[in-house]
Amino acid sequence: MPLFATPPLASLPPARERWTPLYLEHGRLEVDDSSVKWIGADGTVCHLPVATLSCLLLGPGVSTTHAAIKSCADSNTPIAWVGENNLRFYAYSITPTHDNANARLHAACWADKKRHTLVARRMFRQRFADIDVFRHSVNELRGMEGIRVRALYAQMGRDYGVTWKGRDYNTSNWNLSDAINRAVSAANASLYALTASVCLSMGYIPSLGFVHAAGTLPFIYDIADLYKHETSIPAAFETAAAAPPDIESAVREALKTRIETTGLLKRMPADLTRLFEPDTP
Repeated sequence: MPLFATPPLASLPPARERWTPLYLEHGRLEVDDSSVKWIGADGTVCHLPVATLSCLLLGPGVSTTHAAIKSCADSNTPIAWVGENNLRFYAYSITPTHDNANARLHAACWADKKRHTLVARRMFRQRFADIDVFRHSVNELRGMEGIRVRALYAQMGRDYGVTWKGRDYNTSNWNLSDAINRAVSAANASLYALTASVCLSMGYIPSLGFVHAAGTLPFIYDIADLYKHETSIPAAFETAAAAPPDIESAVREALKTRIETTGLLKRMPADLTRLFEPDTP
């Protein structure tokens, strides 16, 4: 008899109904006789409802058992291995979706030039509601997007009274970065993890992007960029304006609130499905 019984497929909640990601560091993840259990370095013991989590973020100092990882896989719960305070995204688990239809559709659209361009334009259409994106090339839309994002950062700085000098941070010494850049990076890292959990749970392929191309997660960056203006960026400026002692922890909490109030986990699966609809604008 297994310690953790595999839940029936029909009983697993879809991505849109799951909780936001849970970040863990300095402790042990294991399975007891009924559930996945977290044992913190401070002695805290917590039973985790992994089947209702959108993603587990495992930070530094986490050890785990084979049984715990298997239980998460059985519950269709992605795991992401991240850096301290979730400021790096190292790797993610492969999530069983029980169906490869979305993966095949994703790959077919990515490999076909016409359909590839159509999906990219649909992504830009979510950013530019007042522009006929089908009258512009993808490169033109990339340039317009760069202008839009710079203007958004500047406007957020004015709205929240935060000095914005541009996106600039030191990867070798995190503490040299100013507060707002640290907040933006922390918020984006959490948004990437959440986006990865949704995309993987639906069977899409993180390495096949339509706007982004480099790295190992271009599709994750494609999708996360659709929501930054209402989630990670305002959460970062709001947090920087409040000047909390632990800005990374505070911005994750602010991001969580915005994800809940915008209904992002319900919207993202539907948006992903629309991106790959048949070849009509």
